[in-house]
Amino acid sequence: MATVTPARHRGDLALFWTTTFATTWAFWLVAIVLGGSPTSSPTVIPYVLGGFGPVVGAVAVRIRRRRRGEPVPAHTVKTRLNVWVPVLLVLAVATVVAGAVLADLLGGPAVSLTEGEELVAKVGGPVAFFVSMLIGGPLAEEPGWRGTAYPRLRASMSPLRAGLLMGVVWAVWHLPLFLVSGTVQAGFGLVSWSGLLFTLSVVPMALLTGYAYERGGVLASIAVHLGVNATMALLTAYSPVTQAVVLAVQVVAVGALLAARRGRNGDLPARALPAPVGR
Repeated sequence: MATVTPARHRGDLALFWTTTFATTWAFWLVAIVLGGSPTSSPTVIPYVLGGFGPVVGAVAVRIRRRRRGEPVPAHTVKTRLNVWVPVLLVLAVATVVAGAVLADLLGGPAVSLTEGEELVAKVGGPVAFFVSMLIGGPLAEEPGWRGTAYPRLRASMSPLRAGLLMGVVWAVWHLPLFLVSGTVQAGFGLVSWSGLLFTLSVVPMALLTGYAYERGGVLASIAVHLGVNATMALLTAYSPVTQAVVLAVQVVAVGALLAARRGRNGDLPARALPAPVGR
C-alpha cells in the first residue's frame, strides 16, 4: 500500500475543492438563469443537485485514493453512534434557542414558532420537514466537508486552524445562493447586515461540526448541522439582532469546547485520532 505524503494530501484537497466548487456553482448558475422558486420545477432540480457538490468531490477523492492503493488519512474518524451524537445535537439546538431568547431579551424579535409551524405545514408536515432539512445541507455536504476535506487538513493543522479554513471556504461556497431567487440568502441580500452575519456564522458552524466529527465522525457532524439549520428555520431566527446573538453564543460554545479539548490533550496538529476507517 502506498505511503501518503503531505503532497498527496494537498493533491486530494485540490481535487476536492475543484470538483466541489465546479459541480455546485455550475448547477447553481443554472438555477440563477432559470429563475423562479428553488422549491418548484424546473429550478428545484439544479438547486438541489448543486447542494451535493461536496459529495461529488468526496467521491472523486475516494476513487483516486483507491486506485492508488493509499491508506485513509490518519485523522479519519469512524462514523459511529455514541453518546456524543445526541449530546452535540442538543448543544447545536441549544445555541440557537439561547441566542434567540437572549436576542428577545435585548429588544430583538420575540421568540415564536408561528412562522416555523407554517413552514412545516407548507412542506407537508413534520416528516417532510425533517427529511428536507436532513437532505438539504447535512447529508449533501458533511461527507465532503468533514468526511473528506477535514481529516486531510488535520494532517498538518490543529483543529482550530483546520476549522477556520473550512469555515472560510464553506462561506465562499455558499455565495451563489444569494443570487438564487427564493432562498433564505437571497432574502437577506449579499450587501446587508443579515447577509454579512450569515456569512460570518459559517465559521463557528465549521468549528462546531469539525469538533463533532472528531467525536463521532460524519454522523455527529450531520447531527450538529441538522440541529442548527432546523432550529433556525423553526424559530425563524433571521433578524440581524438574532443572527448576531446566535453567532456570539456559538463562538462562546465552540471556544469552550476547543479549550477543554486542548486542556486535556494538547493541540498537536499531527496527533492521530481514534479508529481510522476507509473513507
